[in-house]
Amino acid sequence: MQLPQHWRRLALPLALAGLAAIGGCAKKEAETASAQSDMPTVSEAQQPADIAATAETATTSQPTLSAEEQAEVAELAKDLHKHIAVLASDKFEGRAPATKGEELTVNYLADEFKKLGLEPGTKDAEGNPSWFQQVPVVEMNIESTPLLIKGKDFEKSLQPLSEMVTFTQRQVPESKLQDSPLVFVGYGIVAPENDWNDYAGLDMKGKTAVILVNDPGYATQDKNLFNGNAMTYYGRWSYKFEEAARQGAEGAIIIHETGAAGYPWEVVSGSWSGAQISLAADNKNADRVAVEAWMTGDAAKELFSAAGLDLAQEMDAAKQRGFKPKALDLSASVDLKSKVRTSNSRNVVAKLPGSKYPDEAVIYTAHWDHLGVNNHADGGDHIFNGAVDNATGTAGLLAMAQQVSKLPQAPERSLVFVAVTAEESGLLGSKYYAENPVVPLEKTVAGINFDAMGVLGPMRDVIVVGYGNSELEKLLETAASKQGRYLAPEDHPERGYFYRSDHFSLAKKGVPMLYFDSGTDSFEHGRDWAQKKGEEYTAHAYHKPGDEYDPQWNLEGAALDLALGLDLGLELANSRDWPNWYSGNEFRAARDESAETRK
Repeated sequence: MQLPQHWRRLALPLALAGLAAIGGCAKKEAETASAQSDMPTVSEAQQPADIAATAETATTSQPTLSAEEQAEVAELAKDLHKHIAVLASDKFEGRAPATKGEELTVNYLADEFKKLGLEPGTKDAEGNPSWFQQVPVVEMNIESTPLLIKGKDFEKSLQPLSEMVTFTQRQVPESKLQDSPLVFVGYGIVAPENDWNDYAGLDMKGKTAVILVNDPGYATQDKNLFNGNAMTYYGRWSYKFEEAARQGAEGAIIIHETGAAGYPWEVVSGSWSGAQISLAADNKNADRVAVEAWMTGDAAKELFSAAGLDLAQEMDAAKQRGFKPKALDLSASVDLKSKVRTSNSRNVVAKLPGSKYPDEAVIYTAHWDHLGVNNHADGGDHIFNGAVDNATGTAGLLAMAQQVSKLPQAPERSLVFVAVTAEESGLLGSKYYAENPVVPLEKTVAGINFDAMGVLGPMRDVIVVGYGNSELEKLLETAASKQGRYLAPEDHPERGYFYRSDHFSLAKKGVPMLYFDSGTDSFEHGRDWAQKKGEEYTAHAYHKPGDEYDPQWNLEGAALDLALGLDLGLELANSRDWPNWYSGNEFRAARDESAETRK
């Protein structure tokens, strides 16, 4: 999961660890890539200048809530504390999929939903009601040799974790490169609509692509190139590995840059050490490259120098249209041995059936998983408890369910709560749900995703990740203004956060999805205080064993966000509205097509 909005917006750029699931996204995500360069026309949305004016007028010293709303927020915060304390406890062992931690987690969630009077949201193999959607996964514990780079009068062994990480999506006991020629392919992008092809004229069979992270729009800051500063899906590392496979490459290595990636090397090395999870594939992912890898920027400089090239100059050339790939006259060898274990992980699905239109639903999502136990972690604590990321969002589902369970009458449309698995491994649980929804996607009205919620108390600003995408923002703005709060876009669209949490899996299928949380304009303490807290979290907790529950957290800010989600969901559930993406958005066509099936 990415660095929480509370801390991400004002944290120092080099301290940021904003990464969701550094695991791989699905192959089919590449199908949306060609549309990513045409970002939505947001004439219907509030523009940044309007937002700034809104912020200047938002001078209330505390949220504007009625007595009833204050009681709701207090109860939500209390429930959050109760559930986070359990989910992030050492007993749950970091909630890794396909472990004892999963067993404890999913049973806890099902038991709590049952206590609240909700219904099982899916069916088992025999067609009986069930809380669990089985998600077939493969777990691989991968041991890698050093990455040996050889050339004329040059030999260098890049060491695992400190200089490189290597892994494979192939679900087999061994995968390797043997003297595979290295080819620098710039950003590794094929985008005909942008007149861009970094693989032009290449035969990549048996070769390994060396690739830059992000995309040329970010590199040039040219708003007319790709999407300018805002990352497109072409900039995501998952696309780059998939494109290398489509080009027939044997391997792919991404050069890490903290600014362009949006997170430091420690996030890459920490996320790819330990067991890796992927969705089970009939072909065992034989169509993926044999080895997917990252290397540090320093390692890349040394390699390019050995090839007689200057990395900075080559990076500058790669951001220009007409870039020509270059053979590096170096080869790569590495051997990966994998212990492969096939099992089922589980999404937990609960439902409050609608009173009038039960076959239509508003969906709430959050991922229950984190990184589990990693014996490679520094220090004596090897449990990655994942309290903020994402016991907060998971607990939020239960806290919201508690509120809707007390409604005197169920809303007209159903409410569906889905705690998904394996987000940290590449949005796997939400991807599986999107392919196998319990409510058909054309009848899924909209969804709201909660991931790494705020623990710093109430904030005036509500940050919308991917701001300017859908009509849901109008509803959110109305609800936020009632709380004395205002909407704001994320500060760093170049980091591609919109593609890094579970809402994306449903968004690319056309379902309008919101992903928002509290910002950094603290009602009580101001922005400087929030920035300091953010730096502390980044340094000591994000994707580290230090992400542990603190009973002193002020969860009223998270509770305010849950209240917004409840307001939006119930408004839609008691309406006949079908919100859509704004005109020009890459997901609009899928939503429009699904609308035809509802007629």
